[in-house]
Amino acid sequence: MTQQPYVNGNSHVNGNAHQLKRVVVTGGLGYIGSHVVVSLLLTGQYQPIVIDNCHNSYPEALNRCAEIARDELGPDAPQPILHNVDLRDPEAVEGVFSQYDNKGGIWAVIHLAALKAVGESGEIPLSYYKTNVAGTISLFESMERHGVYNLVFSSSATVYGTPEIIPIPETSPLLPASCYGRTKAMVEEIIQDSCRVQKKDGQSTLRAVSVRYFNPAGAHPSGKLGEEPRGKPGNLLPLLAQMAVGREKSQLKIFGTDFPTPDGTCVRDYLHIMDLAHGHVLALDALAVPTSQKNIFSNCDAETGSYRAFNLGKGKGMSVLNMIEAMRKATGYDYQYEIVGRRRGDVPDLTADPALAEKELGFVAKKGLEEMCRDLWNFQTKNPNGFETAQKQNGTI
Repeated sequence: MTQQPYVNGNSHVNGNAHQLKRVVVTGGLGYIGSHVVVSLLLTGQYQPIVIDNCHNSYPEALNRCAEIARDELGPDAPQPILHNVDLRDPEAVEGVFSQYDNKGGIWAVIHLAALKAVGESGEIPLSYYKTNVAGTISLFESMERHGVYNLVFSSSATVYGTPEIIPIPETSPLLPASCYGRTKAMVEEIIQDSCRVQKKDGQSTLRAVSVRYFNPAGAHPSGKLGEEPRGKPGNLLPLLAQMAVGREKSQLKIFGTDFPTPDGTCVRDYLHIMDLAHGHVLALDALAVPTSQKNIFSNCDAETGSYRAFNLGKGKGMSVLNMIEAMRKATGYDYQYEIVGRRRGDVPDLTADPALAEKELGFVAKKGLEEMCRDLWNFQTKNPNGFETAQKQNGTI
């Protein structure tokens, strides 16, 4: 039976734990977060401290992360720690950071926790601002109080809105077209303002990297970890996978075929989830370079502070119809769909120019579309009923 996650910080810390850098990963049970946690564990350099309220995720994901780490690194692999905490509860967030003050403290934060559906954000905007912006502020306040000055922020391509240049460079103006995108852009502004604040020695109080990711897809190649939201998936590929396995019975809808794209459907830049997770680790590694050495902030001026933003994508756009066909080949399922009107906030084309991340972080999205679909289908067939069934069997829910 899978070993249980270390809930509420009650963990057995292995003998090398004092040598590991502790990294808080907010939203670490989610799709992106859990794969980031695995990538951190597999470096052997970091101990992930996960903060998650389980609103749209399952603690079973952390079991799988720990299992993958033990499979690849052996029984002494670093283990993650879970704190079931909501960022909108400042006292609870403060309590997490306080637990580690006498244990060497926390070195960095990777902030992924957020509500994330473009369409839904227009229906419940206050919930999005409260979670994505107010929750972030409570996190940053605890970071400041406890002297945590390294941050990787999981931003989004939606901050660009409807860009004039495709593929999109980081210099494109931030003109988000959705409430979700606006919350991400607001947090980027908060971070940049914080990075401009100088300490007495002239250094910025905060060193931060925003990674503007495009459309993650796929799953861990072991089939043990993948996208497993509570309820109906909000993203296209996991919805297609659940339909093919018979788990999702609803009609597939295509939101608009009148976009200015080759086939009229939205075009997005899909990258494998493991490539995206590795991009977060590369950003964290960049923060570890001392200020005395040449680093990604060396050419930043006082206006910018110690802040950088990078696109994480493949640089190749695929339409909705392209993706349906790719999943048909992977699953053998004959998808039937209904064409409906556009959703508010959807833009025609979000394709990255990833050149800056490749040059300065060494990031390259190596895995292709076929591998994304194959790994996703592998996860879905091995977990046809998702994580909830596994948790019931393990007695954790």
